Amino acid sequence: MNSAVFGAPTQAHAAWQRTQRVVARWGAAGLVCGAIFGAVAFAPAAWVARAVSAASDARVQLADARGTVWSGSAVPVLTGGAGSSDAAALPGRLSWTIGWQGSGLAVRARQACCLNGEMTLHIAPGFGRWRIEVVGSPDAAKAIGQWPAAWLVGLGTPWNTLQPGGTLRLASPGVVMDSAEGRWRMSGRLDLELAGTSSRVSTLPILGSYRLSLIGDAAGAAQVQLTTLEGLLQLAGSGQWAASSFRFRGEARAAEGAEAALDNLLNIIGRRQGARAVISIG
Repeated sequence: MNSAVFGAPTQAHAAWQRTQRVVARWGAAGLVCGAIFGAVAFAPAAWVARAVSAASDARVQLADARGTVWSGSAVPVLTGGAGSSDAAALPGRLSWTIGWQGSGLAVRARQACCLNGEMTLHIAPGFGRWRIEVVGSPDAAKAIGQWPAAWLVGLGTPWNTLQPGGTLRLASPGVVMDSAEGRWRMSGRLDLELAGTSSRVSTLPILGSYRLSLIGDAAGAAQVQLTTLEGLLQLAGSGQWAASSFRFRGEARAAEGAEAALDNLLNIIGRRQGARAVISIG
């Protein structure tokens, strides 16, 4: 009789306690999920700046980063790396947005001074691999962007000695970089043109215009080609960027009649062998 009277309230109380514990657990899980979502949604733009610095060995910096990872802006700066006192910033701010697209991320960047409209990168992570695509233009005459050659001074030696002038112009019909087990493969093409190049170590007002091309081959390596488009300073060379190694062999010469004006510059560019300067990397 007594157990019947007092048993029901006891069972009800136990059930109520179990319900409270379930609600508490779900509430704690909700708080944790909310905190994680909030941290991701409002992650500061400085996280992007730190990632870019780490990936470039501190040679590319995004200074004064503002906003969030997903929508931010910063001032692009080139430096000589960790511990270097050399630095050069671009005018104006680079702004970006990052959003999901398919199974990856779409990064869209704008900068009034230097990018022609919007530059788009597609980044697709995978198990032990990455895929990065630079969306180019089928119109070879349309550059992705252009930058003052003087920006290179921020990289330190030898650019701070050469003090280059002119314009850097980047064009591409599209290029894809795939990484698997730490090895990079490239398909597509990138062309970097140096137009109206000058240097303070030469008395010539204009040295010439040049093109450096990266062309992906069937094996996934990038063939490197350096050609002279015009000018009194003649540059030529070729090489390969495969996996984590880079090799390049080239030479610089003065056009007939410009030997005296370019002699000092040739000494800086490479190892002198008579009238030419040999360029060897890797």
